Amino acid sequence: MSRIGKLPIKIPKKVTVTIDGQKVTVKGPKGELSRVISPEIAVEQQEDTIVVKPQTETRRARQQYGLSRTLVANMVEGVSKGYEKRLQIQGVGYRAQVQGKNLILNVGYSKPVEMPPPEGIQVAVENNTNVIVTGINKELVGNTAARIRAVRPPEVYKGKGIRYAGEMIKLKAGKSGKK
Repeated sequence: MSRIGKLPIKIPKKVTVTIDGQKVTVKGPKGELSRVISPEIAVEQQEDTIVVKPQTETRRARQQYGLSRTLVANMVEGVSKGYEKRLQIQGVGYRAQVQGKNLILNVGYSKPVEMPPPEGIQVAVENNTNVIVTGINKELVGNTAARIRAVRPPEVYKGKGIRYAGEMIKLKAGKSGKK
């Protein structure tokens, strides 16, 4: 039995959960999310909590058990609080800006890189070097932040590039000069 799967999910006030067979829909102050849960998993609402249980004792049901509980918990947290990822840009002349909804990155290429955010994701820039990705879908927020970081990942000699806030890059020593 999954230790994570056993935990009930508390539903905060102002959040409504609708369970229609295997489809779970969560509505809250920030928006609405829905997801189809694996058929091996049963999702039940008991007053102000949601309980996830495996329907069978198969290997696949055990695999999907904790995952399904976490997915539903992320949906509940997303519509009530939302998610945010912060990225930092380091390097001389490297900067970002928002034009309309698109993120424009100037990170050492011959032309600026233009990235339109997916539906439901907002991108903001602070001080030209801090990018903030926000939204209600945790998976989409993380995916968008990873795509932005992949434009220019931090290099290991000078540390230039786009990194997550708080991410530590272990710098390598460069060439040693002649003695």
